[in-house]
Amino acid sequence: MPAIGLGVREVRVRTGLEHRVVYLAKFDDAVYVLHAFQKRSQRTPKRDLGLARQRLRDLLRRRRQESR
Repeated sequence: MPAIGLGVREVRVRTGLEHRVVYLAKFDDAVYVLHAFQKRSQRTPKRDLGLARQRLRDLLRRRRQESR
């Protein structure tokens, strides 16, 4: 999902409703789930994109700090 960040992907789950799980799996040690939500319209709400983007920034910052 380039709208969120490099390497970010999504899983689409259909159970009569639409659900999305946005994740990052580019590290050897973990898969990080950035956001999971129920989608109610065709477009992904800006609020959900922004939340996943912010969590990605926080995750990358935290990993940089831990590697020092």
